[in-house]
Amino acid sequence: MVFDAFPRITWRQDAIWRRQAARSFDDLRADLAAGRWPQPSCAADEMALHLMLTTAQAAVADGWSGLEDRFSGLPEHPDDLGWGMLVDVLFQDTDILALFDPSRDGIEAPDDDENQYLGVGDYTPSAWFTPFDNMSPRDPRRPFRR
Repeated sequence: MVFDAFPRITWRQDAIWRRQAARSFDDLRADLAAGRWPQPSCAADEMALHLMLTTAQAAVADGWSGLEDRFSGLPEHPDDLGWGMLVDVLFQDTDILALFDPSRDGIEAPDDDENQYLGVGDYTPSAWFTPFDNMSPRDPRRPFRR
């Protein structure tokens, strides 16, 4: 079901692509478990983190109480539910979100006029696992979830 929430350009990707995309969720979870900020290192990580934040925001808005029990010992802060600030802090940009806009179809391709004008880069599905130029690649030997 999670892949239904991905942009339309990804819907026809094969099982190998989907396993790699799913691993992005695990990579970000591992960052958090190790006490690190979840830093998207490629487009797949960006999409995973956007979907994680969207789901968390909706869960909190719906009154999901799982967070209260887990974090009740932490001090409250006025920015605790600052979802917009999380986007500002955790992402280099929000270019990937343009893939959800049907009026911008084609923007994922580096040779697209709008892509070039905005400096978006390559967001074609085949490039989703290529590390961004300013990020270190993740260990290619890391396992897939079974």
